[in-house]
Amino acid sequence: MHRGNTRRAWRRPLLAGVIGVGGLIGMAWALERTTVAVIGAETTHWLQVEIADDAGERAYGLMERDSLPADAGMLFVYQREQSPQASFWMYQTRIPLDIAFLGGDGEIRAIRTMPPCTSEDAAECPSYPAGVPYRVALEVNADYFAEHDIDVGDCITLPGARGTCSR
Repeated sequence: MHRGNTRRAWRRPLLAGVIGVGGLIGMAWALERTTVAVIGAETTHWLQVEIADDAGERAYGLMERDSLPADAGMLFVYQREQSPQASFWMYQTRIPLDIAFLGGDGEIRAIRTMPPCTSEDAAECPSYPAGVPYRVALEVNADYFAEHDIDVGDCITLPGARGTCSR
């Protein structure tokens, strides 16, 4: 009897671990998706984005992906404004990315380029602070913003936003 309980005791954590890993692997397919407009000085571009709006989704982000379609991205949404010191990192992210940090109205406040980190040691991967307060961050393929002439002060439509920024 005691022996059976011991077996059962180690099975529960093992099962929880398998389910947890499976959940992370499948997370990309479970995220809500929407379309946003990226509004530049002269043109508007449309992106299909996945929405990461809870801590687990934001932490996992675009990790372990081998590619991102040219017209796609990930929108990281926060309930409260984030500090300028808050940062993103590229641990286990295989593709180079640009990130735009946005105010709650969708105005782009800062843009950074983040090369992939090839180190197996998370501590060796650099972090990229926003440098500005932000409520939303948008990750896209590296050079997307430059190639589409999108810069600080331009706008991105946000799902559920009460207003939009103006140029």
